[in-house]
Amino acid sequence: MKQNKLTSWAGPLAAVVFIVAVVVFGARLHGYDQLLHPVSLLGARGISGGMAFSLLGFVLPGLLAAIAALDLILRMPAAAPRPLRVGGQMLLLAAIAFAAMGLFPLDVDDIENRASQFHASAWLLWLLAFSAAAIALRFGASKASAWRPLSTLTLVCALWVVCSAFLFEVAMPVAMAQRLAFLAWLIWLAGAARLAPPRS
Repeated sequence: MKQNKLTSWAGPLAAVVFIVAVVVFGARLHGYDQLLHPVSLLGARGISGGMAFSLLGFVLPGLLAAIAALDLILRMPAAAPRPLRVGGQMLLLAAIAFAAMGLFPLDVDDIENRASQFHASAWLLWLLAFSAAAIALRFGASKASAWRPLSTLTLVCALWVVCSAFLFEVAMPVAMAQRLAFLAWLIWLAGAARLAPPRS
């Protein structure tokens, strides 16, 4: 039970760590504007403190999110519907992809080089894995009613992420659209463990 309580706090802690990292590193970087510049710029190669932000802003929250995803997977009974288990695996993949954004930072000197492309690929994998998790959990929850609150939260947050990535950026700066996408992820991290059934 104690371990269960500890792991249930991994998601909220990941959200807090990410927010603090963005605020602190954004404040210390001269000329950085939270309304205009993307979060990824804080961890870019060639930026002062870039490596530290990549570790604290992406890698650590990603690892904590992976712990949160594993906690959800371990809560699923052996007889859980297959889509439910797949959804948990996709959540784990999304967390790993989030951490990978810190392992493959942007390069401010060459935004088109391979390192920057790897970063963009990790971001896209995070988005796709989280969206796939939402769909799978929704299907799985149709046969496991106890998981419906979590599946609903995941679906709403995933739709929010997709809209932020592909629709909102048309009407607002890309930096703000990106932050809205991350905000949906943070809301999911903060609430997932509270809505999921306890371990049997």
